[in-house]
Amino acid sequence: MAARIAAMTPLRGLAIVHCSGALGLHALDELPDHARGSFHPLQSFPVPRDPSAFRGITVAVDATTPTLERRLRALARGLGAKPRHVGDGERVAYHAAAVFASNFVDVVVAEAVGLLTGIGWSGKESLDALIPLVEGAVSNIRLRGPVRALTGPIRRGDAETVSRHLAVMENPDLYRMLALVALEIAIEAGLDPAAAERTRRALTRNVAATQRRSGR
Repeated sequence: MAARIAAMTPLRGLAIVHCSGALGLHALDELPDHARGSFHPLQSFPVPRDPSAFRGITVAVDATTPTLERRLRALARGLGAKPRHVGDGERVAYHAAAVFASNFVDVVVAEAVGLLTGIGWSGKESLDALIPLVEGAVSNIRLRGPVRALTGPIRRGDAETVSRHLAVMENPDLYRMLALVALEIAIEAGLDPAAAERTRRALTRNVAATQRRSGR
């Protein structure tokens, strides 16, 4: 797109700004004669949304000139958002963080829906039951932070429940992977070391069993 804009010989003095979260200013290298910037709202837009979707969010901004960056910051504030400078060297980690906080939430909710539909619930019944739980978890994270907000069998070091969960999974790899990360958070939150070790053994023992069953 930058090459196509360059071929159009845009007006002198025109600033060119992209809205990609993953790409830095290098994406506009085809336009060296123009001030170049990036303006990425840290928000999801699967469909068109009301302008209120910008209120209170963070907008990642960067620019090749201080003047353009000031204008982008002012634009973000005008939308009710909070501008934050994110340079080329920080873009990959920044965008990966956005994927964890948005896309992967969708993934784990889809897995949860799949478990409930597998025992006879409808998709609507599953979502109606799970969404308040998701919203409560987000509220707890907002109030307490991700370490203190963690609840559930991993936080309690309930190795027996974890083993039973793994036994009903068609593909337990996602649960196991997330559980091991959750276990580290639980340890940081103060989980008893002996309970943590029992839970870790339950998770790794099931890895070996899964590999034997699959012939790996």
